[in-house]
Amino acid sequence: RIDDTVILGALPFRSITPKLLEEENVRGVVSMNEDFELRYWVTSKEEWEKCGVKFLQLSTTDIFETPCQEKLQRGVQFIQSFEGTGHSVYVHCKAGRTRSATLVGCYLMQRYQWTPQKTVDLLRQKRPHILLHYAQWEALHTYFNKNVAASLESGDPPVIGNSPG
Repeated sequence: RIDDTVILGALPFRSITPKLLEEENVRGVVSMNEDFELRYWVTSKEEWEKCGVKFLQLSTTDIFETPCQEKLQRGVQFIQSFEGTGHSVYVHCKAGRTRSATLVGCYLMQRYQWTPQKTVDLLRQKRPHILLHYAQWEALHTYFNKNVAASLESGDPPVIGNSPG
């Protein structure tokens, strides 16, 4: 668990679905996987929706690609729609290390008005095996510059809940 809203993880195999629903109160799932990665042993969009869980797929190629800014915006907005509801969002890719960590980093920067470095420091504290390459760092910096930096410069206080960590 990263904060009161987000859980960052790997592919959600069907065997962990009941725990995510009952113990973690997951009512939203963001998958950064491509279709072929979701074919076997993984809870499908249809299965999530039958359980009352909203599902958003932001297909991104593993390792060689980072989510584009439009996908990062959509993902952050989806996660934000669960803030303050008491429900959680499970954000995943294959291993929960790169693609999903990039999206969760953008969400954290937006919610807590953090810099990319502070965000990644917290992510590494919570999930030490995240793996961000140059492209992911660049995506985090671009997101920060377009969506967070202006409010920091204006001196507007961020509207946040309890900070994780």
